[in-house]
Amino acid sequence: MSQQATDRSSMFLSLRHRNLRIYFFGLLLSNVGTWLQFTAMSLLIYSINNKATDAGINTFAQFVPMLVLGAWAGGFADRHNRRRVTFWCQSLLGVQAVVLAVVTFTGHVSLPMIYLLSFGTGIASAIDNPSRRGLVTELVESSEIPNAMSLNTTVMTGSRIFGPALAAVLIGPLGTAWLFALNAVSYLFVIGSLLMIDKTKMLPATSAARGGKPVREGLSFVWRDPMLRRAFIVFTVVSTFAFNYSVVMPKLSDVRWGQANGYPILLTCVSIGSVFGALGTARFTRITMTWYATLVTINGVSCIAIAWAPNFLVACLLCLPLGLGGTGLVASMNGLSQQNTPPEMRSRMLALVAVAFLGSTPIGGPITGWIGDNIGIEWSIAYGGILTLLFVPMLWKDR
Repeated sequence: MSQQATDRSSMFLSLRHRNLRIYFFGLLLSNVGTWLQFTAMSLLIYSINNKATDAGINTFAQFVPMLVLGAWAGGFADRHNRRRVTFWCQSLLGVQAVVLAVVTFTGHVSLPMIYLLSFGTGIASAIDNPSRRGLVTELVESSEIPNAMSLNTTVMTGSRIFGPALAAVLIGPLGTAWLFALNAVSYLFVIGSLLMIDKTKMLPATSAARGGKPVREGLSFVWRDPMLRRAFIVFTVVSTFAFNYSVVMPKLSDVRWGQANGYPILLTCVSIGSVFGALGTARFTRITMTWYATLVTINGVSCIAIAWAPNFLVACLLCLPLGLGGTGLVASMNGLSQQNTPPEMRSRMLALVAVAFLGSTPIGGPITGWIGDNIGIEWSIAYGGILTLLFVPMLWKDR
């Protein structure tokens, strides 16, 4: 059997575990609601002033808690019951969705109110992220973790197909408030799945010892591994400058292609490509740097191509490889961070990935929005692709 064949497994191998199936089902339904809200909020923000900068400020408010708290949250998750932490964080996120729906229904919604609620969401999400993803490692055998992590990414991105598509259909007849309300209801599914997990069939988690310097220990672990170090550096650059298309796509669709309501369709196309990227990565029992570098390249080229797409249809088609490269890259980075990591450090590694991916958004989001409003809407997405391609050679060094 070839080495390539031995590095691959059944795409759905880890789904043989009932606990994982229940958990993923709840996550899928809940995240459909999350993307309903995300899409509706992006359109609501753009409709107020028709500025991409406003969306950039909102991304800053939502993701700056990840930048500040993300690494600490990884150490917190390694020391506490991940299932319990996830339960309470998901409950708080559900409350936020209720508040957003209420202020929208009553006509009290405004940009400052949206920014404040996004900031609250960011705090809960920063704490939730490493616990929610780390919980996956307690539901499968250790050899199945890369597959389970890729399927977790597939579930999260698969919901992006249905969420934006439903938003495109429902926002006209229902309005944004009802979409926010639907998201609030969707949290009941993930909360219910957490309660339904059979704790007797969970693999015992290895908790990190109290004390010490968990964040510094995690960073030191990454820095000592040359492959992991290069992967993290490139991932941070790509996440900061090439993953902020949601900030400018509403304006890009409106200004360049004359499709004022085209954003949900573009986001749905990105999500379809994302599923293929995550499933393609799920084939591997070990992630290789060759696969990782390929996905980085696809992401960079796609950003540049979309920027100057001649029409809306071509833009939709180009969103497919954009989603494939981007989400495959995230799934691969998650896999790389877990392959050689001791069990007591897994949440910290996931937290560092989240900090690089989401924590960089407060930097890249406002920059991207400013470029779209002041330099050119095309350059707001193309510049990230150019920077991405400049860093690709780092991944091929001494492979």
